Amino acid sequence: MHDTHTGDWSRREILRLWAGGALAATLGSGTGSAQPTRKPNVIVIYTDDQGSVDMGAYGARDLATPHMDALAARGVRFTQFYAPAPVCSPSRAGLLTGRYPVSAGVPGNVSSKPGNAGMPPEQVTMAEMFEAAGYATAHIGKWHLGYTPETMPNAQGFDHSFGHMGGCIDSYSHYFYWSGPNRHDLYRNGEEVFLEGAHFQDLMVREASEFISEHRDGPFFMYVAFNSPHYPYQGYARWLKHYQDQGMPYPRDLYAAFLSTQDEHIGQLVALVDDSGLRNDTIIVLQSDHGHSTEERAHFGGGSAGPYRGAKFSMFEGGLRVPAVISWPGHVPEGEVRDQTAHGCDWMPTVAALAGIDTVPEGIDGRSIVDVIEDASAPTPHDHLIWQVKEGENATWAVREGDWKLLVNVRDTTDGQNVQTIEGPFLVNLAEDIGETTNVAADHPDIVARLSRIHDEWFAAQTA
Repeated sequence: MHDTHTGDWSRREILRLWAGGALAATLGSGTGSAQPTRKPNVIVIYTDDQGSVDMGAYGARDLATPHMDALAARGVRFTQFYAPAPVCSPSRAGLLTGRYPVSAGVPGNVSSKPGNAGMPPEQVTMAEMFEAAGYATAHIGKWHLGYTPETMPNAQGFDHSFGHMGGCIDSYSHYFYWSGPNRHDLYRNGEEVFLEGAHFQDLMVREASEFISEHRDGPFFMYVAFNSPHYPYQGYARWLKHYQDQGMPYPRDLYAAFLSTQDEHIGQLVALVDDSGLRNDTIIVLQSDHGHSTEERAHFGGGSAGPYRGAKFSMFEGGLRVPAVISWPGHVPEGEVRDQTAHGCDWMPTVAALAGIDTVPEGIDGRSIVDVIEDASAPTPHDHLIWQVKEGENATWAVREGDWKLLVNVRDTTDGQNVQTIEGPFLVNLAEDIGETTNVAADHPDIVARLSRIHDEWFAAQTA
C-alpha cells in the first residue's frame, strides 16, 4: 500500500515484520490452543444509531431482523456490551484503535467538511494491524474520522475504501444530509465518484462482493460501516409498507423500515461469504456504534432502548449499551449468550487473538474477550470501564466498576424534545436500578470518591 504519512513508513514496516514473525512462530509452535489452518478473514459490521434492544435476538418482537438474528444464532451474543462512546466519531475511533476515544485523539465528533482532520495519523488502526499481518484490508461505508488525505481510510491502513467521509448522507443522492451548503460525499480510494440514484447500501454490497471475489484466496479484513438506521430514514418502500400495514406508529415505522433494509443487506453480505465457501474461515463481528437517535432530524426517535434510560449522546445505558455479536462457525460457540461486561475497544485484541496475531499495539485499553466468548463462566477482563466525551468544563464522563456506575454531567436524551443535563455526580447500582432512575450519590460518598479517582487518574495520564 502507498503510505501517505510523512515519517510513518518505518513504523508500519516494523509492525509488518513483527506481525509476520510472531504469526509464523504462533502457527508453527504446535503449542497452546488450536490455530486455524489458514488465517481467518475478519469482517466487522458497524451499524449506526441502532437502539440497545432493536434486534429480534434482543427481544424486539415488532422488527424483522432475521439476518442479524442468524449471526447471533451462529455465534455469541452479549447482553452487557458497551460502545466506546455515545456518539459516532469517538465510538469508531475506539473500535479501530482499541483505545478509549480521548486516548485516540477523538474526544468528540469530527467535522464532516472536506479539509478537516480527524483521528491523528499516528494512531495504529485495526486495519494497519491486519495489513502488517499480510491481510488485504477494506473500508466500506461510513468513515467520519477525518476528511483530509492523511486522515481518510487509505492513509489509515485500508488498501481499499468506498463510502462517505462525513457523518451521514442521503442514501440515493449521496449528498451530506444537513448543515449546508449541500455537498456530495461519496469516494472510492480518495477519489470522488458519482453514482446518483443507487441506494448506498446496494453499492456497499456490490463493493464488498468485488473485494471478496478478488481476495477470496488470501486473508482479508473488511470494516463494513452501515449508514443505518441513522437519519435520514430511507428504507426500502416495501419495508415501509410492511410496517405501516402492521399499524406500527410513526416514527418507529420509518426507523424500522431502514433497520430491516440494513438487515437485508447484512444478509446479502453474509451470503457473499457463504457462496464463496468462506463462512467457516471468516470471523464476523456485529455491533451498533451507540444507542438510537432522538434528534429532530430523526423525527425525535423511532429506536428503542428497552428498559434503559437515555439514547445517543447520553452516558446513561441507552446511549452506551448496544447489540453485539461474534460469529465464527466451527470455532466459537453458537447460539450462546454472555452477560459479562465487554467494550467496543475489546474487538481489536480479541480478533487478533482469534487470528493468531500477537502484535496488538501497546497501550490500548481494550482487552481480549476470547476467554469470555469460549466460556460463559469466565470473568470479564475489565476491573472498570471509562467513558468521556469532550474535554474541559463541558466534559461528560462515566465509570463502571462491577455493578456501580458513576456519571458526571450526564445528558438525558430519552426524550429528544426535552433533553436535560444533570450536573454533578450521578451514582447508580445497575443490579438494583437498571433504568438508572435514582441518584444514590449522597448515600455512598466513598464510592463516588473511588470512581472519581479512577477517572481522574486515567485522564491525567492522557494529558501528561
